[in-house]
Amino acid sequence: MHLVAIIAGMVCCLSVFVDAFQTIVLPRRPSGRFRITRLFLTFGWAWWAAMGQRMKDAKAREQIYSIFGPLSLILLLLLWGALLVFGFSFLFYGLGSPFHDPMGGPAKASSPYETDLYVSGTTLFTLGIGDVLPHKLAARSLIVLESGVGLGFIALVIGYLPVLYQSFSKREVNIALLDARAGSPPTAAELLRRHGFEGGEEAMTKLLEEWERWSAEILESHISYPILCYYRSQHDTQSWLSALVAILDTCALLISVLEGAPSRQAQLTFVMARHALIDLGQVFHVQDKEIWKLQEGKDRLPPGEFERLCHALVDANLRICGDADSARRLHTIRARYEQAAGALSDYLRMPLPPWVPERKDKDQWSVLTQLRSEAEASAGKRSTWALLHHDDHGH
Repeated sequence: MHLVAIIAGMVCCLSVFVDAFQTIVLPRRPSGRFRITRLFLTFGWAWWAAMGQRMKDAKAREQIYSIFGPLSLILLLLLWGALLVFGFSFLFYGLGSPFHDPMGGPAKASSPYETDLYVSGTTLFTLGIGDVLPHKLAARSLIVLESGVGLGFIALVIGYLPVLYQSFSKREVNIALLDARAGSPPTAAELLRRHGFEGGEEAMTKLLEEWERWSAEILESHISYPILCYYRSQHDTQSWLSALVAILDTCALLISVLEGAPSRQAQLTFVMARHALIDLGQVFHVQDKEIWKLQEGKDRLPPGEFERLCHALVDANLRICGDADSARRLHTIRARYEQAAGALSDYLRMPLPPWVPERKDKDQWSVLTQLRSEAEASAGKRSTWALLHHDDHGH
């Protein structure tokens, strides 16, 4: 029995050490299907998503989903702490409970396990009460070791949380900025339409450069800290996944359908964004699931929608290649990322953006554009009036 307790204690402690190292310290994708963090997040999210799916109200359902990320972080830290407490208590029990407990007399081999659990808990969290005293050298050494582990555990938690939330905040800034450039939810057609002005190609190239870097940052931070993928944006119509897919859609159009200078930068951004999308799918092991197929009822861009997309691009004064193979080229490039995007969308319950935005009665961008056009027209009339007035006085 004592040997079994020692083995169980070592397994608990080593599992936490390895999992915490891979989750917090190791700057690359964690490996292993049976890690504590992966099992906790996988089964926890499956249960949580099933609970949220029962909610009929969409806003309430999205609110339920948004709680999981922060809550799972707290519960994961508590799980690590509980496993360490139980792990060291098993080791104490395996040593024969070598403690003098004033509440129960001298502890013997048959003494209650509660004393071992109590000593482990007070030692890990560095309470230092000192009411239970060890009377074996091995127990004293183990208490010193557990105290060091407790301090290290607290230090890791203190250092882990700021890094996590800094990465989250940095991610959300670009998503919020995309709202003014591509609408909410972001769409490729709207992003291109709002850049259909003189000098828009240069602005689009600069924007794609920023999103190439953003994709690289997402790849680095979310691979190291996969729990960030469960953190949702402030608004229900926004998410890191919809933003990433909208940028991929835009790059796909610039590469295969549209003419213009940003096509070279679009290729660079597409490669980086697709890299981030595919690798994140591998983190959650969703790349093998055949849950997204380009077929009727699941296709984000059926033929009729493609025609509407082309009309929207033409109305925005964008130059389309115009050949019959443009739809085939777009379909080919979409096939390189839409299956992974659909798998992540199904797993995280984050909807993918449409290609063309739905018509809105009060479109803020259209209102602002109309007001600006009226201001320019008014300025033109004043200039004409001033010129005529000057000519009258001149004559």
